Amino acid sequence: MIRYIRRAAALCLLLLVALLVNAGRVMLVEADELDANPANRRSAIARWAEPRGEILVDGRPVTGSRDSGQQLRWERTYRRGPLYAPVTGYASQTYGTTMVEDAEDALLSGTDPMLAPLPLWNDLTRGRSPGGAVVTTIRASMQEAAYRGLDGKRGAVVALEPSSGRILALVSSPSYEPGVLSGTGADVKDAWARLTTSPNQPMLNRALRQTYPPGSTFKIVTAAAALDSGVVRDVDAPTDTPDPFVLPGTRQVLPNEARGCEDASLAYALQWSCNTVMAGLGVDVGLEDMVGTAERFGFDDTTLRVPSWVAKSNFDRVMSPDQLALSSIGQFDTTATPLQMAMVAAAVANTGEIAQPYLVDRTTTSGGTTVDRTPRRSYRQAMSPSTALQLQRLMVKAVEEGTGTNGAIPGARVGGKTGTAQHGFGNTGTPYAWFIAWAQAEDSGRPAVAVAVVVEDAEAARTDISGGGSAAPIARDVMREALRLEAESRATPGARGTRAGEKTPPVTPRGAPGARPTEATPPATAPTPPARPRGVPGVRGRAGSGN
Repeated sequence: MIRYIRRAAALCLLLLVALLVNAGRVMLVEADELDANPANRRSAIARWAEPRGEILVDGRPVTGSRDSGQQLRWERTYRRGPLYAPVTGYASQTYGTTMVEDAEDALLSGTDPMLAPLPLWNDLTRGRSPGGAVVTTIRASMQEAAYRGLDGKRGAVVALEPSSGRILALVSSPSYEPGVLSGTGADVKDAWARLTTSPNQPMLNRALRQTYPPGSTFKIVTAAAALDSGVVRDVDAPTDTPDPFVLPGTRQVLPNEARGCEDASLAYALQWSCNTVMAGLGVDVGLEDMVGTAERFGFDDTTLRVPSWVAKSNFDRVMSPDQLALSSIGQFDTTATPLQMAMVAAAVANTGEIAQPYLVDRTTTSGGTTVDRTPRRSYRQAMSPSTALQLQRLMVKAVEEGTGTNGAIPGARVGGKTGTAQHGFGNTGTPYAWFIAWAQAEDSGRPAVAVAVVVEDAEAARTDISGGGSAAPIARDVMREALRLEAESRATPGARGTRAGEKTPPVTPRGAPGARPTEATPPATAPTPPARPRGVPGVRGRAGSGN
């Protein structure tokens, strides 16, 4: 009898050991797989059991959390959601996360190991720390100026600090209220269906994720290539460019919106946006050097993060001469994000170097202790310093006396370039209006801001839309605000931003923009370009975008 009892006890012990081994296997080996199983709601319940950390602008939170009383307890809320949606993105219990909410999700949700009091603490305890805070580089007043300027029209604005790469404004319009996607249930699904099927695509981040033909704003890249390659050595010398100009190898004539472009200099061509001169320059520079210059500015880069991913701006590597001519004036297959074109303006402003653009200044614990800080990094040297200084002078002249006069700011040095980019089958679509620029205070040693504005404005007639008329006034208002903030920071050291936790400022009402002045036109009788000195290489050209 005792023998049978011993056998039963041994069997029970064996079963107990097997149970413990299986429990250990589940907890140690299969834990991650079970956590990731969509049928397991424990991870979702734990994720939303505590409030998310905050995203800050000028030291003030633009996000929050609301106790829903449901199983997924804390829902994300947003202060002035449409204004900051291109920056924050959304954090949805149903549809996941985007933008900064996604790029910094581990820190905001409290799972980042850097938030733990001790190394491997969260792994051992299977817990999480209170969500940390993300301090952005956005300046609230510049963001508001850009948002007001677009006034609901389709388009985008990006403003950078050229010397550091800090993104000071990032606006995409029309925007949306991210808070309607925060929770669960029928209302959230209805909001998702409404937003994702809207023809205006409010959830598309046009500043980072949409590419457009850059039109004549790309002529800055072509001018840099011509100067760096030695094709043009004197910006005031004639270029031997005919008008009308026939694209090489075709019978297609490339038109000019401006007058006086025949045999015009590079300086005149940028001031009045001569298509023929810039197309011819692109052909004379050649495909290899044009591709190399475009890539130094950031075109064809698939790795750019700010920290959210950025769509690739395109400049084809294989083209025929007529296609290269069109690409050199921002047409054919050349496309760019607004961020990319802001980087072009920043390269000119920063003597040829592009600083790595970034949107997150630093991250902190819930108590305010810095976890990580984004350092200033060099992205690329787009052109030589001497070329950048020449382009600064030419862009200033375009604002003072050329197509970009609507971007001028009294008391400041402003350089800009307009663009009216054709698109659609047979270029029948309403052109996009572009303006890229930079601004420097008279008493400052370097430019404070570089900006790119694109306005789709599908309801405007061809004669009513232009880079100078539609986009330049928006850029001017953003740059003016940047100069004001810079003056304030110099007058009051340490005044940039405010501490986290301070009271949120009152909402600024959206104002209706005033009437937009039309783009400047060249004089009826264009000045005769100066004679070209002997030995200066000419430039033959070939095809089209507006000013």
